[in-house]
Amino acid sequence: MDWRWAWVLGFALIAPAALPAGGAERRQPAVRRRLAAEPLLVADSVALRSAPRRHAPALVALQPGEPLRLLRSWVAPNGRRWLQVQADSAPGTPRRGWLVG
Repeated sequence: MDWRWAWVLGFALIAPAALPAGGAERRQPAVRRRLAAEPLLVADSVALRSAPRRHAPALVALQPGEPLRLLRSWVAPNGRRWLQVQADSAPGTPRRGWLVG
């Protein structure tokens, strides 16, 4: 009879940890898809490159929060994904280039 109480007590201590607070239903957050008209935003400071290569010359440094428009995506033979983008930069600075995707 002792082992039954030990099992019940052990279950009562461990089982609530797997349940959400209040025993409510756990829901996953809704996935928000980006609309085609919305710009992409730069997350970190990155260099806009002249070609889809790691050692290609940098055209301009993009700052976090700068809006970009995706022109096309390309996968290199080594499996690395590159994005050709157009930046809304100041006149006279390069506007199109490549970023590692």
